[in-house]
Amino acid sequence: MAASAHSQIPDKPALEGLEAKWGESWSTQGTYLFDRIRAAQSGRDGVYSIDTPPPTASGSLHIGHVFSYTHTDVKARFERMRGKTVFYPMGWDDNGLPTERRVQNYYGVRCDPSLPYEADFTPPFEGGDNKSSRAADQKPISRRNFIELCERLTVEDEKQFEALFRQLGLSVDWTQTYRTISDDTIRQSQLAFLRNLERGEAYQSLAPTLWDIDFRSAIAQAELEDRDQQAAYHTIDFPFADGSGSITIETTRPELLPACIAIVTHPEGPHKHLIGTKVRTPFFGAEIEIHGHHLAQPDKGTGAAMVCTFGDVTDIIWWRELRTTEGRDLPNMTTIGLDGRFLPTAPSIVENAAAAAWYTAELAGKTVFSARKAIVEKLQETGDMTAVGKPFNHAVKFFEKGDRPLEIVSTRQWYIRNGARDGELRDELLTHGTEVAFHPDFMRVRYENWVGGLTGDWLVSRQRFFGVPIPLWYGLDENGERDYDRVLAPDHASLPIDPTTDVPAGYTEDQRGVPGGFDAEADILDTWATSSLTPQLAGGWQRDEELWDLTAPFDLRPQGQDIIRTWLFSTMLRSTLEDGRAPWRNAAISGFIVDPDRKKMSKSKGNVVTPADILDAHGSDAVRYWAASSRLGMDAAFDPQNPTQVKIGRRLAIKVLNAAKFVLSFPVPEGAQVTHALDASMLTALDAVVVEATKAFENYDQAKALEVTEAFFWTFCDDYLELVKERAYDQTNVGQASAALALRLALSTLLRLLAPVISFATEEVWSWFEEGSVHTASWPEPLRIEGDTSVLAVASEALIGIRRAKTEAKASQKTPVSHATIAAPAAKLEALRAAADDLRAVGRIAELEIVEAAEFAVTEIVLAPVEGA
Repeated sequence: MAASAHSQIPDKPALEGLEAKWGESWSTQGTYLFDRIRAAQSGRDGVYSIDTPPPTASGSLHIGHVFSYTHTDVKARFERMRGKTVFYPMGWDDNGLPTERRVQNYYGVRCDPSLPYEADFTPPFEGGDNKSSRAADQKPISRRNFIELCERLTVEDEKQFEALFRQLGLSVDWTQTYRTISDDTIRQSQLAFLRNLERGEAYQSLAPTLWDIDFRSAIAQAELEDRDQQAAYHTIDFPFADGSGSITIETTRPELLPACIAIVTHPEGPHKHLIGTKVRTPFFGAEIEIHGHHLAQPDKGTGAAMVCTFGDVTDIIWWRELRTTEGRDLPNMTTIGLDGRFLPTAPSIVENAAAAAWYTAELAGKTVFSARKAIVEKLQETGDMTAVGKPFNHAVKFFEKGDRPLEIVSTRQWYIRNGARDGELRDELLTHGTEVAFHPDFMRVRYENWVGGLTGDWLVSRQRFFGVPIPLWYGLDENGERDYDRVLAPDHASLPIDPTTDVPAGYTEDQRGVPGGFDAEADILDTWATSSLTPQLAGGWQRDEELWDLTAPFDLRPQGQDIIRTWLFSTMLRSTLEDGRAPWRNAAISGFIVDPDRKKMSKSKGNVVTPADILDAHGSDAVRYWAASSRLGMDAAFDPQNPTQVKIGRRLAIKVLNAAKFVLSFPVPEGAQVTHALDASMLTALDAVVVEATKAFENYDQAKALEVTEAFFWTFCDDYLELVKERAYDQTNVGQASAALALRLALSTLLRLLAPVISFATEEVWSWFEEGSVHTASWPEPLRIEGDTSVLAVASEALIGIRRAKTEAKASQKTPVSHATIAAPAAKLEALRAAADDLRAVGRIAELEIVEAAEFAVTEIVLAPVEGA
């Protein structure tokens, strides 16, 4: 049905069915479409643009999505009613490791780039349980076949996401959508990377890399998390090279002994006199040196530690910063391969031939765990390991979506400079952070701490398949080896490209992989390298410059607090590098959803609640109310077994329907004016609510706006409606027109105040008596009808007293009263007298006496005699 046509008021208003009814109407009427013509006429200042988070299309939405996306929608609806042309797009984040894992498990396949494409490939099955499955059980398929399955599944997931978001009532413009894997977004993402490369901000380097052996991919600093793992200290003696004794160290990673390249101790620690001394690695016989470094901990273990390539991130620092007494760099002696298993041959630093042979026979191909066991047994056999300590827990680096500890391997990767090694860029990023208003403001420090604590540039290449291809090739030398100094980049106009199938300018396909020819970069860009461009993707950067000028910099970036270090920072970085400015004016940071035990909900903990059942059971307005009741940045508890706040929201939405039907039953006479003191008092109090709620919405505090509006709404229903209904019914009463008009004005104002939150019920009621949609109606302004707010306040106080007196007398509220006395302080007498007629009517009081006293109270109430008693 059209939102502009009046609806018939139902006999029994209900929430059921409103989502489908109004969702269809909004779609048909284009209620939330971004009006380009209107936006162009008003210019950038007339637009409110939102950099909407694109949810990851690799599974199902959870209650946290409902929570945070409702916060954004409430603000979008408010700004739309304030007269802004709202640009509210939606994106879908298709790429990334979770998508590939979901596809592997859903279809029972895994990608093998060496296999040819099968045009009519059918996966082994569909509908896997999305749990881990062994690679051996998955059917290997070509890269192209694998990508096609990724695209197929993400499209289906996105349809389900959109349906749920529509049910929730998000006022998104569904014509303004994008996918992070599409021709347009790949072109824009590749273009941004090439511009980084051309400006010297992107570079390639062979360096130690944090590596997930399950995902077979490099992991960036922002994707790390610490998890407790069990370990034990192993005590090992390192003999001095001259045979004069030994130095003892303790290590939790004895399996890396073949890759030990140095011993380190603190320059002022207990072994400072040994700095510069040469020792040999036990059993393996490599001659290494004892070095001094300030990061060595003199009070930890024996005060000395072995430096291996690479056991942890500190090893990387030592490897980079230490030099031998002869001035040489420390060697890089890798032992662990990309599959997490020990390499076939011992590192060249191993000088003992027997040890090298033992390595090949006993360690090659083993996992870290098995290799550790073998080396411990060997060193115990040789007497070089003198003790193994008791197990203890310590923090170990994991990929946030991974299952096993990360290893550090040496690989060639692409990076984008992020300020970690560039003080000027870091200062610029901090300055731009001050230009963004954080809501709440205390979240700003998380951004600043992250920028200040960066230890390395942003690693953006990934050894995966479904994503944005890095748009580069490499020239091959006469031996068919890559010449990394001869990087071949495409012309911007040729984007998007896939270098594994496309050919660089000046070459032909038959030169691929042959000496003197070219080789494709097979890596893809990290998902954050695309997600960091969401303002550009949504706003038409380098695609629709008029739209870009109307939306950028965006007004709002809404997001979770846990991805400040990833999404917020990386978007700030790309905008700083490309445009020299912050990408948005405001950042709204949502809190977490926690379970009844105040534990953060997460898939790994198994306490995630999916929202579909909650929406179906309680209605979208009720769920929106629960979400909007929480302030930004604050965690909210949710108990699916007893969702108290959701139930309160449902009660409010139902009351809106029923109260509106009652109000609309009183016709407003032509030419009616507000003349009664009680009516003017109520509307004056409502003016204050409008001012306070508006200020709260402007300050991104939807919880405060809802709180003050809801409090007044219940006063309006419980007190004012009761006080004036007799007068509103009585066509002979000179005050009837005033009451009917005041009721209608209040209803119109309250509906608009509640519309951003209670979106379906308010739209339903609006259609009963107004044209168009409440969501495109003007935001309420104070009516400025002069009134004394104390009239409503004291009348409400008196009504409560009258009700209490009847209750204590065990009488019905409809019982007539022959006489009642209300005592009030002198300051309240005039206001009380102004409401006296309405109090007599609602209390069914024949004679009402008002007297002065120190305290306000109903001092006497005489019930009328019951006929026939």
